[in-house]
Formats: sequence, C-alpha cells, structure tokens
Amino acid sequence: MRLRNRVAVVTGGSSGIGRAIAVRFADEGAQVVVGDVARNPREGGESTEALLAGRGFHVDADVSSAADVDRLVRATVDNYGRLDVMVCNAGIAGPYSKPLLETTDEDWDAIMAVNLRGVFLCCRRAIGEMVNQDPIGEARGRVIIISSQHGMIGPPGHLAYAVSKGGLVNMTHQLAVDYARRGVLVNAIAPGKILTGSPDQQDRDTLAYSHARTPFPRLGRPDDVAGAALFLASDD
Repeated sequence: MRLRNRVAVVTGGSSGIGRAIAVRFADEGAQVVVGDVARNPREGGESTEALLAGRGFHVDADVSSAADVDRLVRATVDNYGRLDVMVCNAGIAGPYSKPLLETTDEDWDAIMAVNLRGVFLCCRRAIGEMVNQDPIGEARGRVIIISSQHGMIGPPGHLAYAVSKGGLVNMTHQLAVDYARRGVLVNAIAPGKILTGSPDQQDRDTLAYSHARTPFPRLGRPDDVAGAALFLASDD
C-alpha cells in the first residue's frame, strides 16, 4: 500500500475528481479528511465519507474562508498527528464563467474566491504545518494542486476560470521553488475534460467541443486524475 501511515486532506472531495482521489488514497492506506461545502455527491450514491469506511472523515469547509481552512487542517492534525498530503481540488466555474464583456464583478469574485484564494489559503495553512513536522523519507509533506489545461490554453468564453487556473500554474511554480529545500514537494495536475457528475448533467455542445480537442478516443475520467495524484503523493 503506497500511502500507508500517510494523512491526506482532499478539498472538494465529496464529488468528481476529489471523490476519486480521496477513495484511491484511502485504498492505498492513507487516512483521508475530506473538506467540502457539501456532503452528497453530485453524481449520486454514497457519500465519500461513507466510502472511506472509517479511513477518514468529512469536515464542512469552504476553502474561501481562512477560518474554515484552519479548522479543516486543525481537525486533521488533532486526529492523526500530522498532515502529509494536501490536495487542493475545490473549484467552481458554472454560471460564473463567461466571456469578458459578460463577466460581472460578482462572477469574477466568486471564481477567484474559491479557485485562487482558496488554494492560497489551503497551501499557506498546510505548508505551515508541514515544515514543522518530521519528514517521512525525503519529504515533510506534499501539496498537489488541481489546475487545468485551461490554465495554459484559453477556453473560448471562460475568462475568470482560465485566469484562476493560470494563477494556480504560477502558484505551483513559486511554492515548489520556495519550499523544496524545506522538504515540501509541490506539484500540479492539469486535467483536460473530465467527465464528472451524472450523464444527464452533461451538456452536449460542451462534450462535442471537448471531443474535438481530445486526440484520445474517450474523455478523461476522475480515476485518471486520481492515478496521477497517487503518483505525486507517494514515494515512487
């Protein structure tokens, strides 16, 4: 088991990519704390906490709130004694993601609050914990940021989302440089189109556009991203 004796936090872990990462980490031996504003998965079925089956727990947490992030990390350390892996996955787009001239101040602020400020808050709190704990192997901790291909390639009509994800690319570069010598490894995963939620939640035009931009015969699945996260979280 590649994550035996490791402790992980996964934000946005109730659904989609975060849910897949949380379950994969637990299956590999980690204790996993899920931070999310919701408990019920968008795709239906049992909650992530139920799937963890005693290998972790859920904390109600809005990553845009410094107090919530502090409570999430504090609950993790209080229960397990350390924090080895922080997965910054929580993010939003949806109705807030629009072309420039249609983007309101409220749209911009909503996306930046979660996608960029939320990751900043999680990284600050998690790395602050990691640099003061004993290393396991060569690392005191690992941070995995979920960015997007749209942080590097502009998606038509999605200004704030693309800018927020581009910010995460640069945040990853900066944190990796600043904290590698202190034993904290910081990486990002930039998925393409990942099929999350139930089939009836998929927009046909979006799916057609995504297929047109994807050379592989199928689109991505949450488990694909979970496999990449497991690699970055482990010593392999």
